[in-house]
Amino acid sequence: MADDLHIPPADAGGGAAAPPPAGPAAPARELTDEERLHQMGYAQELNRSMSRFSNFAISFTIISILSGCLTLFSFGLEHGGPPTMLWGWLLVGGLVLLAGLSMAEICSAYPTAGGLYYWAAKLAPGNSAPIWSWFTGWFNLVGQVAVTAGISFGCAYSVSAFLAIFTGKPYWTSPGHVIALLAVILFVQGLLNTFSIRLVSLLNNVSVYWHLIGVAVIVIVLFWAPSSHSHQSLGFLFGAKGWDAFAGLSGFSLPFYIFLVGLLNAQYTFTGYDASAHVSEETINARIAAPKGIVNSILISLIAGFILLAGVSLAIPHVFPVMIGGTKYSGYGDLAVIYTVWATIFEFAVGKVAAELLILIVIGAQFYCGMSSVTANSRMIYAFSRDGAVPFSNFWHHVNKRHRVPVRTAWFGAVGAFILSAPYLFSPVAYAAVTSIAVIGLYIAYLIPVFLRRINGKAFVPGPWVLSKAWGPLIGWVAIVWVVFICIILCLPQFTWKGAASFNAWFNYTPIVLAIVIGGAGVWYAISARKWFKGPKVQGSAEELAAIERELSI
Repeated sequence: MADDLHIPPADAGGGAAAPPPAGPAAPARELTDEERLHQMGYAQELNRSMSRFSNFAISFTIISILSGCLTLFSFGLEHGGPPTMLWGWLLVGGLVLLAGLSMAEICSAYPTAGGLYYWAAKLAPGNSAPIWSWFTGWFNLVGQVAVTAGISFGCAYSVSAFLAIFTGKPYWTSPGHVIALLAVILFVQGLLNTFSIRLVSLLNNVSVYWHLIGVAVIVIVLFWAPSSHSHQSLGFLFGAKGWDAFAGLSGFSLPFYIFLVGLLNAQYTFTGYDASAHVSEETINARIAAPKGIVNSILISLIAGFILLAGVSLAIPHVFPVMIGGTKYSGYGDLAVIYTVWATIFEFAVGKVAAELLILIVIGAQFYCGMSSVTANSRMIYAFSRDGAVPFSNFWHHVNKRHRVPVRTAWFGAVGAFILSAPYLFSPVAYAAVTSIAVIGLYIAYLIPVFLRRINGKAFVPGPWVLSKAWGPLIGWVAIVWVVFICIILCLPQFTWKGAASFNAWFNYTPIVLAIVIGGAGVWYAISARKWFKGPKVQGSAEELAAIERELSI
């Protein structure tokens, strides 16, 4: 890695630096976090108090293996069963790690809340910075709102499953009850984000231990449960036995296609790690802490998530028919179609009371995840508004003087997530569509600056955390090819008409939503934004930046 020395201003481009003066010279002084932010043109408006661990914690919490792995567990069973989920987890996790490494070195160079769209502007060739920045920002914004919706929706459904088991009343899992619970959860998460970043940081730190200890407790309890005789074999987890058990549930007959569509479980879980970049203006020593937060959150989630998926899959019943919670299940197909099948597996393995306790662990993790997603979402929208790219930007670019947090954009994200989830009242596949939108929106935004970094390397002025010249290009191009490929796969039908109960269950709405985003952002840019959006702004001179900071400190 390069030394953390004074570097040219962020808008200086990638040209050769001026030669040093003749004779010995004292080493250049390292820039403070605030000086580096000033160099990028921004005032220190947010409260910089997050530690390196807290920066890692927010990305790890948003990845949330107890959220993503379990809320799409049913989808994974319908698309190849445990073999798809476990082998797919390793495949996707390894490729996502390459994407994270490529993003991390860019984050080290440009540690700002704008993150991806700011990086795109600085790395774009020629005069194309505004349009690259514009589309990157809008894909990131839509992906952020969608992933918040997906996370909190999963939490709402988990709460409904808990209430259904606890009360014995299955109506708690009806669409109306789930959406009502979602509204309450998003309200509380928005409320927590109206207070100091110190509170969110503390809860994120707790969340790391909650996730890791929670996974350990769930896996150990399921393994040593009274019904341990019912544990599945390794052939069921990794081989043809597990694949055949769930064959035909998606309606497709092409195994390779089923496997690729089933990767949504892993690809959706490995999202949100750009949060480390979005809170970099609140992180101490951000040029090191933020890139490490991105990479470490992916790596640790890769290991712990595999253990979780294997542990839950081992506990799937294999003798049918079986009675669970008063309901008779005749085969694997009956289990797979239950949205909260993981909760049913818990109840089968350990009984009603112990299952309720395990479900509460999952609910806690999912709530932390949604709260952190609102945090990252609010910082991205705050930064995008700061640069004038969001309607009513002056309103959204507002920082609460008491807590130094962007309160209005926190509610923007929470309300937007609720609106995006509301179609579940009418369509049973709305959640799968939301997760696909989140994956594609975020990964397109992840891809663009990495792609620009590779085609316009002369514009990149590295920070202290940088990939080697030997491996960097290979890592970057593999990540780019993978993202393009998976975005295409996730736009394809996930069920056949024959294998689905209705048109709503067959049709994948993701391409329509993405077309609306691309079309809407494109038309707006062509008609209006190209005349006034020039990419990231400079807030003012050194004196003006200092004045902004003084005003907020009063």
